[in-house]
Amino acid sequence: MQIPSQHRSTLLSLLLCICMSFLHSFVKAADSLLVKTAGIQQISFPGLRYGAGGRDSLSFSIPFSRVGNLLLIKAKADSTEGNFVLDTGCQGLVLNITYFRHYPTVSDPAAETQGITGTAASATEHTNVRNFGFGSMQEYNVKANMANLGAIENSKGVKVLGLIGVQFLKDCELIIDYAENLLYFHVIAKKEIKTYGHLMLNDTASYHTIPFEMTDSRIIIKTTIAGKKLRFIIDCAAERNVLDSRLPDKIFANFNVTGKVNLVGVGNKKVEAITGNLSSFTIGNRVITDMPVLITNLEKTCFSYGGCVDGILGLDNLSVQKIGFNFATNKMYIWK
Repeated sequence: MQIPSQHRSTLLSLLLCICMSFLHSFVKAADSLLVKTAGIQQISFPGLRYGAGGRDSLSFSIPFSRVGNLLLIKAKADSTEGNFVLDTGCQGLVLNITYFRHYPTVSDPAAETQGITGTAASATEHTNVRNFGFGSMQEYNVKANMANLGAIENSKGVKVLGLIGVQFLKDCELIIDYAENLLYFHVIAKKEIKTYGHLMLNDTASYHTIPFEMTDSRIIIKTTIAGKKLRFIIDCAAERNVLDSRLPDKIFANFNVTGKVNLVGVGNKKVEAITGNLSSFTIGNRVITDMPVLITNLEKTCFSYGGCVDGILGLDNLSVQKIGFNFATNKMYIWK
């Protein structure tokens, strides 16, 4: 079928985010290859706002802009200014090779990139970031994978320097406030693990609390559809929700087909996907009706260990107010 151009760009953006989300699980490069003597000197975020303790505070916030489902944070890498995408479906740091091709890199010719459409055998390049200054989370000699993110830029009309993954959220509380366009962070100290919570969490009746697991540095939530237990990746950069076509037929009993599309992934391979809506989807105590979903084979997006997932869940259907994550206690908060 003929797909309108805006739908094609949405899908392409989705697939690039998904492919990059699974890139790290299939990179076989040894840590000894990391370039530690050269690379990017500093990545900083000029919009940071610190808590009462100033730069020594464990709490900080940063404004974001939203283009589609992408959460964009203004940043500066050495002298290059642009945006980073906060991507909870990504493990670590990914840089757009368009802007950093002149930096020294190392390459692993045996590496594979796998995505929703299969495997593309190609060398994986990475470089080193000497100082990654993200608020109270200061990281040094950070390994950054290089990738072409031009398709995301073209489809969204924004300058994307790279992706920020879950690696930087360890032992952190994150609250995404869509109304204020602010990201709230707090680095949770060991003595705070059982007691800390943002003031926005005081009214426990205003949100749902959902446990999650971390597998390969990805957020996994569990739910049940038609009596079958399923695992979903929470990916805040996903343009569409995805279900694995290999699931039992009973899973799709409440799925209404609206069309078909061709997905383009790694190596420019194409696979067909079915589009439609799930009449009902439950996450914790939150029931979502008429949730838009793509159905395709997710066999090629399994973890390096821990099996495969049954689907990918974006954030746009979960809440229009706030969504939070506590990575110390593995709890997710969805405001009603």
